[in-house]
Amino acid sequence: MISSAKKLCLLLVLSMGAGSALANSYADAIRSFNDAGESAEYFKSAYGYAVFPSIGKAGMGIGAAHGQGRVFVGTRHVGNSSMTQLTMGIQLGGQVYSQIIFFEHEQAFKDFTTGNFEFSAQATAVAITAGASAEANTGGGVAAGVSGGRNDARTVHAGYRKGMAVFTIAKGGLMFEAALGGQKFTYQPL
Repeated sequence: MISSAKKLCLLLVLSMGAGSALANSYADAIRSFNDAGESAEYFKSAYGYAVFPSIGKAGMGIGAAHGQGRVFVGTRHVGNSSMTQLTMGIQLGGQVYSQIIFFEHEQAFKDFTTGNFEFSAQATAVAITAGASAEANTGGGVAAGVSGGRNDARTVHAGYRKGMAVFTIAKGGLMFEAALGGQKFTYQPL
């Protein structure tokens, strides 16, 4: 039986993600990352990337996040992906953000597109706007960016970790969180 706290988290995530997904296109999200500080450089050298225009996240003790994305090799759309995350720990609130995962080489792309890829609890993203939290990259190193709300943050980033580099752009909401949990991705080729 689902507790009322879990139902509230699920309802928040679904309502945030649904409204935001309609208002934002993949092209807008790609343009935002391309215009944003250091992440723009990755478009020039990456084998491919997965972009999620709107991920809704909410939590009250137990948290959840969900978003739909597209996977590209170069500029060619080769498949679709979904991201789901469940977390447990000290957390309260909700937020919506965009996320992009760059693949350094073909092997990283293959690792992601196996059908059920998962980042560990320590693996999250480099925040590239003010309002997004400072988080760890996929290798566990810490990096953060602050830009006063613009998409021009400077980041301290060690580059790719295990063939992937992850960036987020906060779109709205407020969330206090000290939680553990990994993002799980599915992949469906076109």
